[in-house]
Amino acid sequence: MNRLELRSWKDWKIALTVTMALRVIFSVVAGALSFFLHLNPALVRSNNFTENLAVPGSWYYATLGVWERFDTLWYLHIAQHGYDMPMAVIFYPAYPAAIRGISWLVSPIVSVLLVSTVAAFFFLWGLIRLAPDELSKHGRLILLLLIGVWPSSFILFGGYAESLTLALIVWAVVFAREGRWWAATLCAALAGAARPSGVLVVIPLFVLAWRSRRLQSAVVIFSPAGWLAYWLWVRWSGRNSVVEAYRAYQGMTLVAPWTGLWETVRLIVGHADAVLAFKLAVVVLFAVLSLRRNVRLEDKLFALAVLLQMLMYSGRPLLGAMRYLLLVYPAFIVLASYAERWKARRLGLVVAAMGALNLAWLWAFLNWSLVL
Repeated sequence: MNRLELRSWKDWKIALTVTMALRVIFSVVAGALSFFLHLNPALVRSNNFTENLAVPGSWYYATLGVWERFDTLWYLHIAQHGYDMPMAVIFYPAYPAAIRGISWLVSPIVSVLLVSTVAAFFFLWGLIRLAPDELSKHGRLILLLLIGVWPSSFILFGGYAESLTLALIVWAVVFAREGRWWAATLCAALAGAARPSGVLVVIPLFVLAWRSRRLQSAVVIFSPAGWLAYWLWVRWSGRNSVVEAYRAYQGMTLVAPWTGLWETVRLIVGHADAVLAFKLAVVVLFAVLSLRRNVRLEDKLFALAVLLQMLMYSGRPLLGAMRYLLLVYPAFIVLASYAERWKARRLGLVVAAMGALNLAWLWAFLNWSLVL
């Protein structure tokens, strides 16, 4: 497709095409890799709900069972049995509720992949809508390409809540910029009930509402409702708090961001942790990109809030950092604006490098050797 043809495409059509392409690519790659996995039975059994997993080597395993990993098993359990285990409170209810909502039509694991794929489409579509007018159709396609090859982007099409949370966040901001305050508030409330980071979308919404000076925008005060309702329900039901559950079952304690940063640096220096050093370098890069002069104030504040939240847990610093960085949409938009001006060879090298890392992350994920 040349640039002239691309100009006539609607944003939703670009997003849908990329979504379907990524869905097929990740499904085919994961299915193909499933026949070459070297699973450690002890490592698999050390995770939760692994007693009745599909048998490796079967076609069912290659198409569906290969995605039954880590958090996915928790979401499937919650969708079917509710919050019947203390650790379950870590997993917010919006995603398992969506799975349960359509599981009467298809099997639970198919529901998981369907919800994630549809949410990924809305995320990519909303991301294009947030891109500045200066970014051409070609630049917007590059933006989605960068998301698609980002290390751990395959998680958007797996059984994790990232795609749903991202879709709700970007559309909350889109609706707020268009002055559709009720729709923005609803998306924000649902985002807060999807993942802990989802509630941070209240920051750009509050900034946009204050800037609008319109009485209708006051409805955004209800944006944290989903997050607050879940925390109040956890407390009312007598369960451990989310913070306590993270400490007890994940070995992660809530700390100030500078404390988390210090622990990260100490582990990098003291243990020569190259992976952790790479994660920290990318976090710093995203902070620099998000603070560019041409980035809107509400986007800067949201990006910084996400990055600071990532540093607020000790014990396992920057765990899942690469997939959490997908929330920092301002950095991706800035990166796409640079990449649009690159020569094809340079862009190709960057995409190839990121794609190779993405495949490495996927291989580790499928081997149960990396908790994203």
